Amino acid sequence: MARPVRFNITPKERDHGGYIGIADAPEGYTGEGFFTTKLSEVVGLARKNSLWPLPFATSCCGIEFMATMGAHYDFGRFGSERMGFTPRQCDMLMVMGTIAKKMAPVLRQVYIQMSEPRWVIAVGACASSGGIFDSYSVLQGIDQIIPVDVYVPGCPPRPEGILDGVLALQELVGKESIRRRNGEKYQQLMLSYGIQ
Repeated sequence: MARPVRFNITPKERDHGGYIGIADAPEGYTGEGFFTTKLSEVVGLARKNSLWPLPFATSCCGIEFMATMGAHYDFGRFGSERMGFTPRQCDMLMVMGTIAKKMAPVLRQVYIQMSEPRWVIAVGACASSGGIFDSYSVLQGIDQIIPVDVYVPGCPPRPEGILDGVLALQELVGKESIRRRNGEKYQQLMLSYGIQ
């Protein structure tokens, strides 16, 4: 017996003219047959549109992330199509769900194994602040062990919230100087977490 069709019984033609866009070129000087700009602008544009996520999902936020990766929300249209499951190939760590204190050293090791530049998104209340689990065994926010760039609120956050967090991170990545990771302020931040 065939499955009943519930969706798209009468598909509508859509005008994709307003939905498809091209990334704007960075500020620069345009001449006949050439374009000049700052190296940091080009590197920022390339980095923000090619983030490779590493999902670290432990709870229900991971299920919402799976929905975000599906065809309806299409996480890949933001340049994050390639999902990596090894830290040495990824530059965006997405921590989703409750992190127990026994798991904290593992998460820290995963973060350390990622190559620079690397960014972290704390997805959901549990990763951001421990959530409803105010317990001796639950880490009260992953920012106690690794630096976090973007927090996504919710318990669990909807896929739109996760996409909003990724867009916020893309904005940060696009504006980040290529010299920031070698700066004194960044080195002090890493030393405050005990990371060399």
